[in-house]
Amino acid sequence: MWETLGTVRDLGRLQEIASVLIRYGFGDMVRRIGLAGALEKAGRLLHWHDPQAMAHMAPPERVRRALEDLGPTFVKLGQVLATRVDLLPPEWIAELGKLQNAVPALPFERVRPQLVEDLGAEPEAVFARLEQVPLAAASLAQTHRAWLADGEAVVLKIRRPGIRDTVEADLRLLARLAEIAQAQAPDLRRYRPTQVVHEFTLSLRRELDFAAECRNAERIAANFEGHDEIVVPKVYWQWTSERLNVQQCLAGIPGPDLAAVDAAGMDRRQLAMTGAGIVLKMVLEDGFFHADPHPGNIFYLPGGRIGVIDFGMVGRVSAQRRYQIVQLLHGLVERESGAVADVLLEWGEGEGEVDESRLHADIGAFVDQYRGVPLKDLRMGAMLTDVTTILRDHGLGLPPDLALMVKAFLTLEGMGRQLDPDFDMAGAARPYVERVLLDRWSPRALARRGRRGLLDALDLAGDMPRELRRLMRAARRGRLHMQMEVTTLKAFGEQVDRAANRLTMGVVTAALVIGSSIVMHSAGGGVPSRWLLALGVLGFVGAALTGLWILLSIWRSGRR
Repeated sequence: MWETLGTVRDLGRLQEIASVLIRYGFGDMVRRIGLAGALEKAGRLLHWHDPQAMAHMAPPERVRRALEDLGPTFVKLGQVLATRVDLLPPEWIAELGKLQNAVPALPFERVRPQLVEDLGAEPEAVFARLEQVPLAAASLAQTHRAWLADGEAVVLKIRRPGIRDTVEADLRLLARLAEIAQAQAPDLRRYRPTQVVHEFTLSLRRELDFAAECRNAERIAANFEGHDEIVVPKVYWQWTSERLNVQQCLAGIPGPDLAAVDAAGMDRRQLAMTGAGIVLKMVLEDGFFHADPHPGNIFYLPGGRIGVIDFGMVGRVSAQRRYQIVQLLHGLVERESGAVADVLLEWGEGEGEVDESRLHADIGAFVDQYRGVPLKDLRMGAMLTDVTTILRDHGLGLPPDLALMVKAFLTLEGMGRQLDPDFDMAGAARPYVERVLLDRWSPRALARRGRRGLLDALDLAGDMPRELRRLMRAARRGRLHMQMEVTTLKAFGEQVDRAANRLTMGVVTAALVIGSSIVMHSAGGGVPSRWLLALGVLGFVGAALTGLWILLSIWRSGRR
């Protein structure tokens, strides 16, 4: 905490955070995590009045409003939390899903110097025409439309000047606050704040790099080579950098404008199936997917094609994970509770032991309620939400890549039902599930796994004699040791060690007090006596400092 308070800038930001939390009725949290005490010791005063206007708000709404007031970094944090369906209940996910990136745009003259620096020339020298009024503005960037000399329309995504410094300061504070919350607030530990902040930090830093976003777009475009149903904007690399993204402007109907879809005579049902096929291929076949496929990132193009933009947030799923996802979906669709429970136990991340028999019973009861329900009536999103609820009830959480995948599926099904109320997510997924299962056990896949296993076995057999010789040599020289660590005994030993240190320092303190008293009592009025008097005073000062150290050590132990 004191490292956080080391700079004036972070201290001021810390006070802003505490003040916003208090304003929305989270003053008790500010006290419990030690934020109030630290600020008061630093000479900062907090206003503890809780406005009555906030009393009628439900906790999810208060948190959402507080995140909006705290600024871009915290808005992004809320959006990431909205993907953690395994940690938060549905009402929290729904409320955090309302967080919007939309913020007032900066005047073009504010972004022009950075744009000139990134382009290497004045914008008017690069583009035939550039609209200074932005198309849209978000917390990290704003977009402007421009035209090349050949008449091609492009979009410039310009990062807000100075935003990285603000984000880095907030990330430092978030990391400290997460550590404090995990240590001082036991009821918050189940949400794993330090892990969530670490994942968020990595995600946000990647999102700040617009060149990385363009590489993601080109990778997905390469995965869909030969598929005409998806359009990924072309990237103009000669002008693209970490702070600037120049890409093709898609001329289509924005995803939220369903009235325009109807007016254009587009087939809603076909669009829903096309969108489902795109996302399912990304997740189940390619293992690299757009992690935020909401309507704002979608355009409906002539010919029933779908344009996809904004690849700042992507998910990656390994081949083994993809097979586990297929096992889960297959188990849900075929009502095989044992297969579902086995997958969840492999995925589950939590503290302490899991009651496997109770988990199997809960999964069995959950799957049984869908017995006899026609496949077309299954709601895949609702089923995945119920599965994550069971995980929460058992103190388990999903790995980050799977949390993004579940959120993508939920968003996909919601969009599909907006386009077509009869959209069948389970039916759309079934061909991909079957294809992955067949591919898993195809002769080529079996031969590949067998060859890899054989090579690993040969490597192990080749290394075995050398490792055995090393082991026998260490045994002959008496250097073979076995180390066993028992956590409870280690903790007990540390407590004994601290107690012995305090006892020793206490004896030293008592000796300093007694010795200094004797020295000062024996001092007379001569010059040597003045030296003895000074020596006695130094002894008392040393005793006082040693006693203060002991008290501080005891206080810290009590805080832990």
